[in-house]
Formats: sequence, C-alpha cells, structure tokens
Amino acid sequence: MSVSSVVLSRYAGTLLDLAEEGKSVSKIQKDLGDVLAMISASDDLAQAIASPLLSQSRQEAIVSDLAAKAKLQKLTKSFLGVLVQNRRLNALEGIITEFNKLVSARSGEVAVRVETAAKMSAAQSKEFQKNIESALGQSVSIEMRITPEIIGGTVVTIGSYMIDDSVRRKLERLNVALKSGSNQNTVNLKEVV
Repeated sequence: MSVSSVVLSRYAGTLLDLAEEGKSVSKIQKDLGDVLAMISASDDLAQAIASPLLSQSRQEAIVSDLAAKAKLQKLTKSFLGVLVQNRRLNALEGIITEFNKLVSARSGEVAVRVETAAKMSAAQSKEFQKNIESALGQSVSIEMRITPEIIGGTVVTIGSYMIDDSVRRKLERLNVALKSGSNQNTVNLKEVV
C-alpha cells in the first residue's frame, strides 16, 4: 500500500520543523541515514517496517530495538513512535527521502537523483558530485539509486530535467535507427560502385 506524497511531506516537514527548533537538523539527518542503512542491510527489518499487518506492540518493540542499536536522538525516537501510533511506519523510507529533499531545499542545495546499474564506490560518488556541482555552479544533494535495468551508464534527474546516458537508452535508439533504416553508418553499395 503506497502512501501519498502529501502524507510523506507533512510528516517530513513536521520533523524538519522540530529539528530546526532544536537546532539538530544534521543530527536527525544522520539518525535517519543510519536507520535507512539498517533497513537496507536487513531484509527482515525492511519487511517488518513495510508491513501494515504487524501489531502496534510488535512495531513498538522493533522501533525500540532499532533506536537502541542506532543510539538515536530523542526526537528521532519520538518521531518513530508517532509513526507507530499513527500506523504509518510503513511510510518511513518515503518520509526519510522527503526529509532529505526538504533539508536540501531549505539550505539552497539542488536535489539530484542519479540512477546507475551498479553501486558507485565512495570515490566515484564524490567525484560525480564534484562534477555536477561544478557544472551547476552550486552545491547539490545526490540521491543515488541502483537500477540494474539501465544496464550501464547513468540517468541523472535535476528537477524536471533528465539526462539519460544509459546503455538501455542507447540500445533503444539503435533499435529505432535500425528499424527505420536511418542508420547513417551504413553504406549503399550502388553509390560506391
């Protein structure tokens, strides 16, 4: 069951407002990054958080255990408790994504989504971000996504502008060119003779 973007924005916006009040935006952002990393590392945890069928008491136990392991800030722990009470824990990953977008927007950063077929190394990610910042002339926050279907290359989305330099897209263009007979690399033998 997907959660509407309005709901994600409201929860993320409220959390950001509270974090700004407490001057703890970076700490909360780190907490949420740690939580996301823990969810990514454990299929069982990911399934438990995504399941709307778990009882509230079971979700409370999961959140309590998660908070203890990650040593979360009081605000982050309370926020997770509110999600459990409101039966919105299944929206956690979307809320974290929206929170990071709001933090970037409020700090003047440009949000950039980058899709790759395989995970980039830390050095590659850093170099990629440096190149995008240089091209745009301002700081950016990058949301990395692994999308094996693109086969290789990257798909970069900045606002409503998309640069699709994926192998999948190149193969699609080649397929269209071959079907239409407009491949300009072919030679008509009658013209040569």
